[in-house]
Amino acid sequence: MARTKGSGKRKTQGQQGDLLEALLKIRDDWRSRLGRTKNLVKGKALQSQWTRQGRIYWYLHPQIQDYSVRNLLIFLQEIPPGSRSGKQKHPGGLCHYILEGKGYTVVDDQKHDWEAGDVVVLPVKPNGITYQHFNGSPTDAVRFVAGMPNWFGALGVDLGSAWEQLEDAPEYALQKGHST
Repeated sequence: MARTKGSGKRKTQGQQGDLLEALLKIRDDWRSRLGRTKNLVKGKALQSQWTRQGRIYWYLHPQIQDYSVRNLLIFLQEIPPGSRSGKQKHPGGLCHYILEGKGYTVVDDQKHDWEAGDVVVLPVKPNGITYQHFNGSPTDAVRFVAGMPNWFGALGVDLGSAWEQLEDAPEYALQKGHST
């Protein structure tokens, strides 16, 4: 940093204006927006999306701006009978509460059986983990709610360790004309 001649103020190259005031403006904008946000997510009003990971109902997501909490990522996922989710490399820290059904999750090539009422916790590892969910029933869908902190703003979308979609859910691939 260099002092501007005669001003007694420091000026940092590339920075414009008072950065503390910029933070205070962000705070004030957040407070104003908070007064207009919703405090209830109506599950029955959610629309599902077929994603590369499978059928998802988003409760809280970084792109959904109209709820009062934006520091969590929460979704409901449904896996059709006899099917599976997509396969991801993920940094971990994602928890899944199984609402309905039976199946298993493969985490780093290790199989973990689960049923309704169980929680699947993906461990946080420096180089991430790979995981995929499988529905063990040929007749009933699996439904679970998953959540994690919304670290995208702090760590970037890679979440600090190369977040990758390794395989698409079969139903998504069919819709897009891909093979699995």
